[in-house]
Amino acid sequence: MVDVAVIGVGMMKWGELWDKSLRAVFVEAALNAIDDAGVDRIDSMYVGCMSSGLFAGQEHLGALMADYLGVCPIPATRVESACASGGIAFRQGLIEVASGMSEIVLVGGVEKMTDVDGGGATYALSTAADQEYEDYNGVTFPGLYAMMARAHMEKYGTTRKQLSEVSVKNHDNGSKNPNAQYRMKLTVDKVAGAVMVADPLTILDCSPITDGAAAVILCPLETAKKISKKPLVRVSGSGQATDTIALHQRKDRTWLAAAESAAEKAHKMAGVKPSDIDLAEVHDCFTIAEICAIEALGFAEKGKGGSVSENGETAIGGRIPINTSGGLKSKGHPVGATGVAQICEITEQLRGESGERQVKDAKRGLAQNMGGTCASSVVHILEVA
Repeated sequence: MVDVAVIGVGMMKWGELWDKSLRAVFVEAALNAIDDAGVDRIDSMYVGCMSSGLFAGQEHLGALMADYLGVCPIPATRVESACASGGIAFRQGLIEVASGMSEIVLVGGVEKMTDVDGGGATYALSTAADQEYEDYNGVTFPGLYAMMARAHMEKYGTTRKQLSEVSVKNHDNGSKNPNAQYRMKLTVDKVAGAVMVADPLTILDCSPITDGAAAVILCPLETAKKISKKPLVRVSGSGQATDTIALHQRKDRTWLAAAESAAEKAHKMAGVKPSDIDLAEVHDCFTIAEICAIEALGFAEKGKGGSVSENGETAIGGRIPINTSGGLKSKGHPVGATGVAQICEITEQLRGESGERQVKDAKRGLAQNMGGTCASSVVHILEVA
């Protein structure tokens, strides 16, 4: 396997993009990535998308996006793994380049979630849970993560204030990100006092419904040295794992076993420890998800994710900055695009291009993306080459 570099990243302003179609959203991000990379061709393409059929009535995305990007007849493949679709599409692109099958690969992620009403969006998202045992009995994802939050609070003493601190921190970071959907700052009291969705989670503990896309360009590191005018970023580690899809089948509702396993594989491949990571983008679909994720990834002791968040260790300037982009909570969560956007953020941080939210002397970053209640998870480690 050859070393692989990220040579181009493409983002766009996320939000309720009423005047843009699914294909237009994807093409905008893809062209931005191609322009950033400075390449004049791509050899292959992967599209991460969770549920375009239910959200936009459109399947067969590989062919559609290749057509409208103007790159036919290259191979183009749609990848689905719920909210981890983008991250796993990135892994597939990484494997293709590392194997030598292709030299320059575009990986994009996209979702257009606002073309249906709230009920339609809830149904589409619910297909990532266990249909027979969870959905049939009326449990939505806010309900499932509320169960995880309540279990964490009762087992470890995690507090309502600690949940709020995650949202406050991520919105502060997102206020500095021009592509974020919600750039307003919050307070602890405002988060805790917002409309209750599923006790103890309020609406401000939950990531929003979002339209958006993100894209990256991958190539062998040796090729990147010849063609790239940007600081070089190498993908040093990759890991993927799965868990039971139904929350009730797990030994511990507070532990993200798939994230832990994926991280162990990525760390082993990269030859590093959690303490060697300078910043991370983690899957904060709900505030409790970030708390559980930083524990599973080794950034906080088991049961201490809440206190680590409360005391500022995960803020920019803290011990391990988490979700400098604003995370899913502030930047938005177009589910198929989220994992690719995490790679964009880490790459820009390692290049020193993140402006007000730049982490000082960032040399190595981690991205963790997951589907459902972490029934699937993927972790990548990137570092300055």
